[in-house]
Amino acid sequence: MFARQAFRAAQPLKTQTRRYATEPSTGGSNTLLYAGIAAALAGGGYYFYNQGDNAAKVKGAAKDAEAKAKQDVGAAKGKVEGAVGKSAFTGGDQGFISLKLESVENINHNTKKFRFALPEEDQVSGLKVASALLTKFKGPEMEKPAIRPYTPVNDEDEQGYLDLLVKKYPNGAMSSHMHDMEPGQRLDFKGPIPKYPWETNKHKHIALIAGGTGITPMYQVARAIFNNPEDKTKVTLIFANVTEEDILLKKEWEHLENTYPQRFRAFYVLDKPPKEWKGNSGYITKELLKTVLPEPKEENIKVFVCGPPPMYKAISGVKKSPSDQGELDGSILEQLGYSKDQVYKF
Repeated sequence: MFARQAFRAAQPLKTQTRRYATEPSTGGSNTLLYAGIAAALAGGGYYFYNQGDNAAKVKGAAKDAEAKAKQDVGAAKGKVEGAVGKSAFTGGDQGFISLKLESVENINHNTKKFRFALPEEDQVSGLKVASALLTKFKGPEMEKPAIRPYTPVNDEDEQGYLDLLVKKYPNGAMSSHMHDMEPGQRLDFKGPIPKYPWETNKHKHIALIAGGTGITPMYQVARAIFNNPEDKTKVTLIFANVTEEDILLKKEWEHLENTYPQRFRAFYVLDKPPKEWKGNSGYITKELLKTVLPEPKEENIKVFVCGPPPMYKAISGVKKSPSDQGELDGSILEQLGYSKDQVYKF
């Protein structure tokens, strides 16, 4: 329904802005570990130091312990990297891989979460942020197979499975097929399909403008940012849906907002809000975006857009092809002063 309706003016904007504060940084270095070991040994060695001949032994023991600690940390790191390096999807010439459906979870009236088992229990998907997978299905009466991209919603380093969040559309060949699937059946996958290469602190502030299931690549990017203690990027989410029930991953977004109030804020827009709704109503408007987005003149910002075709057309201009982002074409973002280089369309 969201995709078929034209954008209309929203009701008066209810301001939900709040200031960001500076979040204390957290270190991830092993230096503290080694220093702690050395300090503990040095403290225990004070008594022996006064015994003369044992001082050298204590110093030697401290060095040996520190070296052993470094070796143990290195070994553990190697095990993790080795596990993460074992990817189910390697891209390139690798063809489609058949994965077995492990479980299905009903999310709302038209959306389900599907868990597919990777070929081996200790494998990870091999996806980088941001990237997606292609799915393929060909029914007996279909001339050509249906091929659709999906972005998994589980962490990239989780082993043995991948999760897809899929909304069923009336004429959607792939989504209808998946909603009819039962555990034990199989589906073909291929990838990864690179989208936007994210790096730690690549931008100071990003905005995620999403509609419907366009939220999945946005969640992939946000999850990578907040899972990394070294990444200090600020994130603003604007998420449009028909009803409150349609807000996908809402618990996950609320968790991020409660955990990182200085760096993350979310604004929800509903076409058909309940009476008690305190958020924004109607559709994503120029007024809303002007109020909540980072200013186009700010240094090193990025605005990501993903949703149904009418949403692209109104907010960012349509995307011509996977390799051509297209122009902003008089869209809301262009009217607000954003340049083509500041916008990415998933």
